[in-house]
Amino acid sequence: MGNERPHYYGKHGTPQKYDPTFKGPIYNRGCTDVICCVFLLLAIVGYVAVGIIAWTHGDPRKVIYPTDSRGEFCGQKGTKNENKPFLFYFNIVKCASPLVLLEFQCPTPQICVEKCPDRYLTYLNARSSRDFEYYKQFCVPGFKNNKGVAEVLRDGDCPAVLIPSKPLARRCFPAIHAHKGVLMVGNETTYEDGHGSRKNITDLVEGAKKANGVLEARQLAMRIFEDYTVSWYWIIIGLVIAMVMSLLFIILLRFLAGIMVWVMIIMVILVLGYGIFHCYMEYSRLRGEAGSDVSLVDLGFQTDFRVYLHLRQTWLAFMIILSILEVIIILLLIFLRKRILIAIALIKEASRAVGYVMCSMLYPLVTFFLLCLCIAYWASTAVFLSTSNEAVYKIFDDGPCPLTAKTCNPETFPSSNESRLCPNARCQFAFYGGESGYHRALLGLQIFNAFMFFWLANFVLALGQVTLAGAFASYYWALRKPDDLPAFPLFSAFGRALRYHTGSLAFGALILAIVQIIRVILEYLDQRLKAAENRFAKYLMTCLKCCFWCLEKFIKFLNRNAYIMIAIYGTNFCTSARNAFFLLMRNIIRVAVLDKVTDFLFLLGKLLIVGSVGILAFFFFTHRIRIVQDTAPPLNYYWVPILTVIIGSYLIAHGFFSVYGMCVDTLFLCFLEDLERNDGSAERPYFMSSTLKKLLNKTNKKVAES
Repeated sequence: MGNERPHYYGKHGTPQKYDPTFKGPIYNRGCTDVICCVFLLLAIVGYVAVGIIAWTHGDPRKVIYPTDSRGEFCGQKGTKNENKPFLFYFNIVKCASPLVLLEFQCPTPQICVEKCPDRYLTYLNARSSRDFEYYKQFCVPGFKNNKGVAEVLRDGDCPAVLIPSKPLARRCFPAIHAHKGVLMVGNETTYEDGHGSRKNITDLVEGAKKANGVLEARQLAMRIFEDYTVSWYWIIIGLVIAMVMSLLFIILLRFLAGIMVWVMIIMVILVLGYGIFHCYMEYSRLRGEAGSDVSLVDLGFQTDFRVYLHLRQTWLAFMIILSILEVIIILLLIFLRKRILIAIALIKEASRAVGYVMCSMLYPLVTFFLLCLCIAYWASTAVFLSTSNEAVYKIFDDGPCPLTAKTCNPETFPSSNESRLCPNARCQFAFYGGESGYHRALLGLQIFNAFMFFWLANFVLALGQVTLAGAFASYYWALRKPDDLPAFPLFSAFGRALRYHTGSLAFGALILAIVQIIRVILEYLDQRLKAAENRFAKYLMTCLKCCFWCLEKFIKFLNRNAYIMIAIYGTNFCTSARNAFFLLMRNIIRVAVLDKVTDFLFLLGKLLIVGSVGILAFFFFTHRIRIVQDTAPPLNYYWVPILTVIIGSYLIAHGFFSVYGMCVDTLFLCFLEDLERNDGSAERPYFMSSTLKKLLNKTNKKVAES
């Protein structure tokens, strides 16, 4: 039985041979992929240098507090703008650029003002009216009315037009539907002022609409923040419930794996069935109500998501999605019913392994902590880089001037030699950025920041996978379980991974990070090409995105199994990846029968925990539990805490089940290695437990039947 070798073994490497000295993870090993380790250390040093440079030049206060074109904060005590807390933009159209999100600045002159404009005025009409004193407060400080209209607008001393605006986050955003001045929408959009004159400002209105989109998004963000402030306590309770359910589920799997798996399957089907029933009841209840038959397309995007719950089409869509999911799961269960019985045996063995290495359940906390450090460093560096831009002023002159386009200082320019050389020249705001090499390299530094984040995050995940694989491999290759199990298998595996295989982990993480940064660049290019009408370019971009998505999934799969081989044998990354891939290919039938079925069962376990906690959160935050009906906080959007609890519950459940998943994958590879090394005889006994021996008999029967 154990000596049978399929005919395709030769195509996928040579099977492992019997080695009487092999007793599990090799302790006498050497360092692997040292060059990659050196590259990682150098990259980290460079990353720290980039962070220090960014922290030196950037100012994160610009994210919260607005600054004018000269870099002075609005409303800060002890400054000349102390009584001017709001920021006013001369040309709001330029604030609709996507680069504003990256630079936190609009490429237009901006000044601090006491209050936002509350009326519509043009500079041309205000100049010859009593409103000019009001208008002047929105001109640059120190403005003197000693120029012509064209010169004032050319030099950027005053905005061409004022429109009613509302302050948000201390910034003035236009109110499209203003009562002062009539907004006309026809073949072209115009405003009419109090003097009967018209001005074509289609571009301004389009830019204002986009800016109002930002305004509505920020209002939505503020309402969401308010919901978090009153519901955070209950959100934490929901996440604690999810953690307790996950831990209880794992403990029950340790003793009642078979029963728990079937209970889990039935509960998932029941939870989805209730979801379908609830959607149908809501769909029926809205029948005949006014406005409930409006389609989602006609309604469009609304920041108040509660509006969608009053549409029958919304509940119909939910019901269809849940029904499709229910049918898919039932069909999979019908076709995989025999294989599920086999997978349960593997889960039982994984439960025993986790039970003997119980501290492995706490290791996701280490991974979570290290990932939080990576995210915090990346986010802070990105913010400091984004706030490093400065206002750049250039010399402009309509006549021949050798200093045109040279950088200047608007405060010292009037008394400088440049102004004497070119009397008609003016020092005018040009753009946000900088003239130094650092400012020209900002985009590259942002890309490097994102790349290093991917590399370090993947390295942290790889370290966790190798550590868990080493601990669970020690369990499998212990001939007398648990007597031959090392004293501290998890800590020993962690020490071996850092001491000998930092380079290999860096190598695998580097390959994955390169693919991920390419995907980010493709997404960026796709956003830039959305306005293009070139169908071939769109088709090519879609194909590239799909190919690199598939490549990322394959590399993750290959890395995971390579890390298991590294934990066992201590070989370098390429050798481990090749051996793992060939081992799986030599046993492709068993891979299809067992490995993926267990992944499916773990997915059902996550859905059960998430669905249960999600339903409980839904009934609580919608005041449908009578016992605690008055306890639930009042909310703007009750979906905010519900969605947070659902996402958090999934992450918590994923953290617990990831340990189980790594255990199953490790035991499965060790199981395949055991089959190739040994034959079950007294001279070459199997290391597998009695449970896995039964599993072997069942899989051999299925192979013979096929």
